Amino acid sequence: IMEKLNASSGDYFILLGFSKWPHLEVALFVVILIFYLMTLTDNLFIIILSYLDSHLHTPMYFFLSNLSALDLCYNTSSVPQLLFNLWGPEKIISYAGCMLQLYFVLALGTTECVLLVVMSYDRYAAVCKPLHYSVLMNPRFCSLLAAASWVSGFTTSALHSSFTFWVPLCGHRQVDHFFCEVPALLWLSFVDIRANELTLMVMSVIFVVIPLILILSSYGAIACTVLRMQSTTRLQKVFGTCGAHLTVVSLFFIPIMCIYLQPPTENSQDQAKFIALFYSVVTPSLNPLIYTLRNKDVRGAVRRLTGYEMEQ
Repeated sequence: IMEKLNASSGDYFILLGFSKWPHLEVALFVVILIFYLMTLTDNLFIIILSYLDSHLHTPMYFFLSNLSALDLCYNTSSVPQLLFNLWGPEKIISYAGCMLQLYFVLALGTTECVLLVVMSYDRYAAVCKPLHYSVLMNPRFCSLLAAASWVSGFTTSALHSSFTFWVPLCGHRQVDHFFCEVPALLWLSFVDIRANELTLMVMSVIFVVIPLILILSSYGAIACTVLRMQSTTRLQKVFGTCGAHLTVVSLFFIPIMCIYLQPPTENSQDQAKFIALFYSVVTPSLNPLIYTLRNKDVRGAVRRLTGYEMEQ
C-alpha cells in the first residue's frame, strides 16, 4: 500500500496507527466500536433528557449537555476513521481529511478544557455562594460562558492547525499515529520545528495547565466551604456532584498532560498512541456514567418521562 501511495503522497497521509501490532487490530476494532456506540447512546441520552425534563433546566445540566455534545463531536472526529483503518488493509486519509481532523480534534479538545473550567466555576458558585447562585449563574451568563468556550476552542484551533500545516513535510507522509495530531505531524518535517514545538508548549500551558490551576483553585475554595458545613445531606450532595466533576477532570487532563507537556521522542510515540486512545475513546463514554451514576436528579427525570410515578 505504501509503495502505491508514494507516487501520490501529496494527496494522502498514511496513518500507521497500531500496524506494529497487527494481532491486536481485530480486538481493538471490537472494543473501540463498543465504546463508540456507548458514547453515542449515553451522551445523546444526557442531551435529550436535559432538554425534555424541566427539572434539569439548571446551569449544571446545561453545561453537562454541552460537555456531552463536545464528547460526541470529539469522539466522532477520530473514531470512525480509526475503525475504518483497523477493519481494512488501507490505512489512509486524504490531505483535506487530515487537515479537517486536526482542526476539529484541536478545536473540540481546547473547548473541553475551557468548558471544564466553566463547570468548576458553576460548582464553586453553587457551594460557596448559594444565596447569590441564581443571580450569578443566570441563563444569559451561562449561555455566554458556553459560547465563549466553543469560540475560544475553534478560534485557537484555526491558528494552531494552520501553523502546523505550513511546515514542509517529508514525501512519504507516514503519520505514526491513528489520527492526525500535531506532534505526529511535526515528526514528518524536514525543517527546523523548534518554533512549532514552542508554540505547542505555550498552547498547552494556556489551555491545559492554566485551566487545571483554575479548577483546582475552585475546588480548594469548595473544600474550605465544605469543611464548615453542618448539614450531612447537603454535604453528601456536594461530594456527589463535585466528586463526579473532579473524576471527569482527572480522566481528561492527566492523559493530555502526559502527551503534550513532555518532549516527544521515538520511544514515547507508541505510549502516546495508547494514552490518546484512552482519552479519545474511553473517557467520552465514561463521562455520562460518572455524572449520572447514583444521581437522584437523573433518576427522577427518567421516572417522570417514562410515566413511572403516574403508574405508582
